[in-house]
Amino acid sequence: MARIAREFDVTGVVQGVGFRPFVHRTAVGLGLDGWAANVDGHVAGVVAGEQADIDAFAELLRTAAPPRARVRRIRIVTLGGRAPAPGTGFRVLGSERSRPGADGPCEIPPDAATCEPCLDELFDPRDRRYRYPFINCTACGPRATVIDALPYDRIRTTMRRFPMCAACAAEYADPADRRFHAEPIACPACGPRLAWDGLRGEDALRAAVRTVEDGGIIALKGLGGYQLVCAAEDAAAVAELRRRKHRPAKPFAVMVGDLAGARRLGRIGARAAGALTTPVRPVVLVDAGPRRLAAAVHPGTDRIGLFLPTTGLHHLLLRALGRPLVVTSGNTVDAPIAVDASEAHRLLDAIADGFLDHDRPIRARYDDSVVQPAGRSLMTIRRARGLAPAALPLPRATPVALVGAGAQLKHTFALATADRSHLSPHIGDLAATSTYDAFLACYDALRPLVGIEPRAVAHDPHPGYLSTQWARAQPLPGIAVQHHHAHLAACAAEHGLTRPFTGVAYDGLGLGDDGTLWGGEVLVADLASYRRVGRFGTAALPGADAAVRHPWRTALGYLYGGEPLGSASPVGELTRRFTGRLDPDEVAAVRTMIARGVNCPRASSAGRLFDAVASLLGLADQVSYEGEAAVRLEAAAGRRRVAPLAHRLVQKGELWVYDPVPTLIDLLRRQADGEPSADLAAAFHTTLADVTAALVAHAVRSGAPRTVCLAGGCFVNRRLLGDVRRLLRAQGLRVLVGREVPVGDGGIAYGQTAVAAARLARAEQ
Repeated sequence: MARIAREFDVTGVVQGVGFRPFVHRTAVGLGLDGWAANVDGHVAGVVAGEQADIDAFAELLRTAAPPRARVRRIRIVTLGGRAPAPGTGFRVLGSERSRPGADGPCEIPPDAATCEPCLDELFDPRDRRYRYPFINCTACGPRATVIDALPYDRIRTTMRRFPMCAACAAEYADPADRRFHAEPIACPACGPRLAWDGLRGEDALRAAVRTVEDGGIIALKGLGGYQLVCAAEDAAAVAELRRRKHRPAKPFAVMVGDLAGARRLGRIGARAAGALTTPVRPVVLVDAGPRRLAAAVHPGTDRIGLFLPTTGLHHLLLRALGRPLVVTSGNTVDAPIAVDASEAHRLLDAIADGFLDHDRPIRARYDDSVVQPAGRSLMTIRRARGLAPAALPLPRATPVALVGAGAQLKHTFALATADRSHLSPHIGDLAATSTYDAFLACYDALRPLVGIEPRAVAHDPHPGYLSTQWARAQPLPGIAVQHHHAHLAACAAEHGLTRPFTGVAYDGLGLGDDGTLWGGEVLVADLASYRRVGRFGTAALPGADAAVRHPWRTALGYLYGGEPLGSASPVGELTRRFTGRLDPDEVAAVRTMIARGVNCPRASSAGRLFDAVASLLGLADQVSYEGEAAVRLEAAAGRRRVAPLAHRLVQKGELWVYDPVPTLIDLLRRQADGEPSADLAAAFHTTLADVTAALVAHAVRSGAPRTVCLAGGCFVNRRLLGDVRRLLRAQGLRVLVGREVPVGDGGIAYGQTAVAAARLARAEQ
């Protein structure tokens, strides 16, 4: 048969995942001559041989790539130059750089947890990497956290400061070796080393172990930043960590050595087990099991966040201590996770009793990802280490490069071009100066890595958001995207929707078109536009942000400042039972604010209604983190099934509006009759699910689409999500919710790019 030659180019996540070694093995196995190299973040090269073998080569590139690879496109064309001579073999060449974005955006490989072959070596006394904390190969180890630039080669990572020893260099150059072109390759002779106050290596690790055994707290330098660690069963240590970190109630994540250890602490179903053991190694939220940890690990909720070791260092620490560990972000309240030694010692010196450092620099800040099982799927709550910044699809390709500026809380941003959007790792709440600075640094670093230079910026319309202020200060055309439309567009875009859909967006607060704060919304939308067809009744938020921090204020806002929708106001003994346990002077001041409309913005928010009910039931009058009241209310409800509370929908113009006042009056009446708070919490969840089903039913009867997207932070509540999904499906509706993209504000930036792309594409038609 005739010999031919072809050029090939593969785009996607094809660097840092063993793709070039895979190409080499495939070509050699088929007897092809040629070469492969990293070129501008792609894998490109030449193959020469018979047509059938080249066809087989192309098919295997599509179907047999390494597990961590994501092949987006394969282009094979006739070779324009000289073909490799027969019998010259196939080689992996050094990387090439042409011009940024020459063949589209690049995709950065996320970090991957220690693989099983490396784990076997880690605990094999005969292996030269025995007990080496920084063990890795082409299937695992640091990627996004160490990359300086693409193409992905050691010289463009933070590993360039560690010259390979002869043994590592031989493995790196051997096509048959698991570490062939593993850029972070290292061993005890040439790689990074542990440090603890003048101690090195095993001595440093032993000192850290002793500190935890003695009830202390250590700061450990992980993959994407420092982590604070103590024994999860040591009540005094956990309480002291809370005191020092000024984190009174937000649950801590717990790391366990293996899946069996996770099953001793939580109720682990098949989806949770699968999530725990993926190379992402996210924190997985599950119901707590019979074995209890210190009560302060997850106060106010019966759910626990569990995860398995992500690095060799974590495995060594867990093996030495033989107990579950609190492993939480190495930061202070509202600050981003620390990434370098000087920053860590400055921020964490008052928290940690010692620092388990190492000398491999962290180039990018990545906190731990968080997921939870939700019915038959897995829901991403925080997209960070192991997930970001992998590209997400845009159903409508954008004609110009975009940045989505994100929201204020749980901040992320997104960079988009063509049909892909890269969602940044979780950054945090922008109100803190250090978090805002971390956003700027991440933006400046990620742009050149993915090869996207924005030509327009999509942003939230809220003028108080720092992300909005940043967007308006950019020398770029701005595209305002309403907050809840962005929430719903994120869900729709992830699922590839291009046609109109019905959207239910329940969250805390977002600026609405009418100048009020929205948060309990039913919209009919597509990616480019929307119209409001349903909502919750509004209530006053006395003191604005103060009401968010003090849910009793929000409760008074509903009781005395609820939107007049025709229901009777709750007065008399029912309200006095609630106000009687509050400071009378504060109650009087707040009632005066409501009556006069002083600093009392109005909100149609599902999230704030959760807060009000939690306070009325005595579960949360003051909160220390966003969503705490709702978490406590969900925990109180458990799986109880009781009759719903009274509820009422009224038509107001073209909108159907849920009047929450009858619900609150009924709750107070049943409370006065002695009904337990747990039953009332369950009744409230049932009520909101019934209300949602009714609002959507009204919309569908008026012609709204039968595909329903659910979005907004309230749908992290598994009970609410499960009940709403069940009731909507019973109406014969198709129900979608985010899986890879957070339903909360962490997904807003992706939704902004999806909306902006659709509007720009429509404008060009």
